[in-house]
Amino acid sequence: MAKITLKGNPIHTSGELPAMGAAAPHFRLTDQSLTDRTLADYAGKRVVVNIFPSVDTPVCAMSVRQFNQAAGNLKNTVVLGVSRDLPFAFARFCGTEGLQNVVTLSEMRALGFGEDWGVRIVDGPLAGLLARAVVVLDEQHRVIHRQLVPEIGQEPDYDSALAALK
Repeated sequence: MAKITLKGNPIHTSGELPAMGAAAPHFRLTDQSLTDRTLADYAGKRVVVNIFPSVDTPVCAMSVRQFNQAAGNLKNTVVLGVSRDLPFAFARFCGTEGLQNVVTLSEMRALGFGEDWGVRIVDGPLAGLLARAVVVLDEQHRVIHRQLVPEIGQEPDYDSALAALK
């Protein structure tokens, strides 16, 4: 169980992020077309997993925009935005913002992602949602960068995440 904060108040997650060098846990998440996706769908690609509570909050929206911008310049890399938001909310947001370089995935059908990746918030006002984190995977889907953002209201360290891909 990791300890993070929300507006300075301590809250906890269901576990820890996958360890450096470890194989990323399997997942089944739903994209904007209501198709289930798994990590195997991105075989042979590097993967940036941007995890956040809800795209309908300013910091989460900013992280999706920032990674969308970066994704256009990344070779053999897919950027995934993961939350409990419904695919319809992702479609609305990405459509309105003109974002086409990120793949947004919802936990709507299979809630195991939060536990398997150690990011489910277990207490406080956001209990049940996902904590803000970034995990970068190499082509074999081993963890080469991980950050659990210590304060939910802060943006992730984009530069460090992207530097792991160089």
